[in-house]
Amino acid sequence: MTIESIEAHVFRAPIDVPVRAAVGSFSNRPAVFVRVAAADGAWGWGEVFCNFPPVGAEHRARLTRDLVAPMLLGKPSDDPRGTWRMLDEGLRRMAIQAGEPGPMAQVASAIDQALWDMRARRAGRPLWRVLADAAGTAADGADGRVLPYASGLGPDKVAETALAKQKEGYAAFKFKVGFEPDRDQANFRDIRAALGPNARIMVDANQAWAPDVADARIAALEPFRPYWVEEPLAADEALSDWRRLARGTTLALAAGENIRGQADFQAAIDNGHLRFIQPDVGKWGGISGCMEVARYARIAGLTFCPHWLGGGIGLAASMHLRAALGPAGMVEVDANPNPLRETVWTLPQAVNEDGWITLPDTPGIGVEPDLAALARYRAPY
Repeated sequence: MTIESIEAHVFRAPIDVPVRAAVGSFSNRPAVFVRVAAADGAWGWGEVFCNFPPVGAEHRARLTRDLVAPMLLGKPSDDPRGTWRMLDEGLRRMAIQAGEPGPMAQVASAIDQALWDMRARRAGRPLWRVLADAAGTAADGADGRVLPYASGLGPDKVAETALAKQKEGYAAFKFKVGFEPDRDQANFRDIRAALGPNARIMVDANQAWAPDVADARIAALEPFRPYWVEEPLAADEALSDWRRLARGTTLALAAGENIRGQADFQAAIDNGHLRFIQPDVGKWGGISGCMEVARYARIAGLTFCPHWLGGGIGLAASMHLRAALGPAGMVEVDANPNPLRETVWTLPQAVNEDGWITLPDTPGIGVEPDLAALARYRAPY
């Protein structure tokens, strides 16, 4: 059951309104979908993080095709964890030499997703069940249910978008801050008035604030009672700055999408400044690495809420990851239009009256992208 082929498919979908965040904006939605096939005919899919900057998608696909695929052809396909550890170590010096630890980790993450998808397909079981068995979390209430929340709202029409998502069944919402303070507060005032005093509303600063201003920015939002404040500081700010910020507020801090490496995740968790940890299956670790983060976070008492803001394959993988760990925590679903999500997995139609979704019993991640339907978005590389 050796790996026989690895394909990287690049897509780029135009959008009418650019997606904006404090860290930057993008005017199209890219995706890199990776298909790994084995000699016995089994296959699986993964997705590389590439949404920002969008111009990086083709480069990541070339890394997949020209660097990583030759390392894996002929290697076992039935040991995702072992393969991920081998890739993590095998790419380490290359990443240092090239100055590209992020893109290489992201490619390895997609490979790991695909191998887990393949394992679950071979077993004829949904991935969340396979992961729950591997982690021993079935006794924790893992039952295939996940609480999604509408993410990426703002900075324009925040309340209007939130109300539309509420009508679709969503019960939790996250909007962008990190712009002008007056605008952040006005947006929070509007969304709180629209959704009511008890609605679960989070804010995401996208690393916008320096340590010497973050405490004031957070204090200005406290009257609106955000459920958490995400990435108020840059991910690489000193742990002492994060700890000082957390001790100066009653609000919960969240981060993780821009933490890379098991040691850095453990250091962040041990530092005590976070209540919610948010690794991204397409940025670092894939399923294997994120499961390790989840295990450590559980010991420390943190809530595990996977980050995702890309296409449908990575979203499905994130849902299965969260579902495997029991009902605690949430997974974000981008509220902005993205044909590379909507064409691949139509999640919003699956939201139940109570705001939860139940993953189907389809083997693997339950997604088989229709490449013919996606052909109009294909980008050569």
